[in-house]
Amino acid sequence: MSKIDFDFGFFLENFPEILPYLPMTLFIAGASMSFAIIIGLALALVQTQKVPVLSSLVTAYISFFRALPSVVLLFIAYYGLPQLFPILIPVGAVTVTVACFSFKFAAYLSEIFRAALSSVDLGQREAGLTVGFSIAQIYRRIILPQAFVIALPAMGNVLISLLKDSSVAFFVGVTEMLAAGKMLSAANFRFFETYLAVGLMYWGIVVLYSFAQRKLENKLAAPYKR
Repeated sequence: MSKIDFDFGFFLENFPEILPYLPMTLFIAGASMSFAIIIGLALALVQTQKVPVLSSLVTAYISFFRALPSVVLLFIAYYGLPQLFPILIPVGAVTVTVACFSFKFAAYLSEIFRAALSSVDLGQREAGLTVGFSIAQIYRRIILPQAFVIALPAMGNVLISLLKDSSVAFFVGVTEMLAAGKMLSAANFRFFETYLAVGLMYWGIVVLYSFAQRKLENKLAAPYKR
């Protein structure tokens, strides 16, 4: 019977080696999610308002970015576009990564926001118009707060997917947690211990975020509970 070849000491040593790259992973996920929310909300509003021509363009945008794998999108943006537009050559890999993920995940968020906006009772919009609110005030004070509460669980799933997708940034030279793990495993040939450590760190982030999200959901939903 063969002996299990697992170096527990080396496994533990991986964590302090990978931890310094955690901020880069969180930055990519956080910055991309922030921009994706803004873009996705704008796209959803165009769709819900059925703006002529723009609605068709938004539909094409969503179809394109939802269909494109993240790695392919990164390769096109980082290696391909600078060949067509030399002005993009100085743009760094982190900036390109955040831009790509922002546009890609905005496509998913726009569908989530569209469904959330549609689920808010239209009677509230009519009531807002009755008391003299403008359309902008109705959305800001009545519709968007409720839609955000409805969309929050699905937004959390998107953020978790984005966090995991940030690992493909190493393809364009961004050193985040997975890239750090690849370098460690290549130097020591202890692949299982290293990738297990990386996986557990991702899991830990997701567990902490899920806990915070549940707290936020309960707090925001409290005014709407009967």
